[in-house]
Amino acid sequence: MLPQEESLDILIEFLLQYGYQKVQNIPIDIIRKLALIVIKENVFVYEKKFYRQVIGGAMGSAFTLTLANIFMWKWEKQLVHRLKVSNEIYGRYVDDIFFTSNDSLECIDQMLDEANNFHPNIKLVRQIGRSVPFLDVLIENRKGTLTTSVYHKEAAEPYVVPFGSDHPGHVFRNTVDTAITRAVRY
Repeated sequence: MLPQEESLDILIEFLLQYGYQKVQNIPIDIIRKLALIVIKENVFVYEKKFYRQVIGGAMGSAFTLTLANIFMWKWEKQLVHRLKVSNEIYGRYVDDIFFTSNDSLECIDQMLDEANNFHPNIKLVRQIGRSVPFLDVLIENRKGTLTTSVYHKEAAEPYVVPFGSDHPGHVFRNTVDTAITRAVRY
């Protein structure tokens, strides 16, 4: 879950690092105030009672996803730099990360321990080996050559999101699209 205030601080750091004093003529202090409203003014209903969301942001919100990516940018900067220097591969999709390394397992464990200590809301689950799943792909190292095949995650089945749930409409469409795409790939 995104820590709200800290995420907004990182948003401003991100904008400043990339040379933005304004975005579409809006000063970044105003952007922070507007972002604060978007993040803080989220309510939901549970058992006929209203609650204010105090950690994270609205599910399915484009802004929340962008803010989460910027939050991860702050976290992953050192890791990406270290891997680039070693000419390794790094990829991330939302909160799934894949990278290659020729370091020892001890060195990789130390690097991941350091990454896990960056923030209490970020916890990496390690999967180290010559063959690892990443999203819908099984990536294998065969004598220094990476090969891929379709990975079928058991948790992804069945492809049902209850229509009575509060998910945004695109989630239902994406579920069907994903099921069809996976069927074609298989």
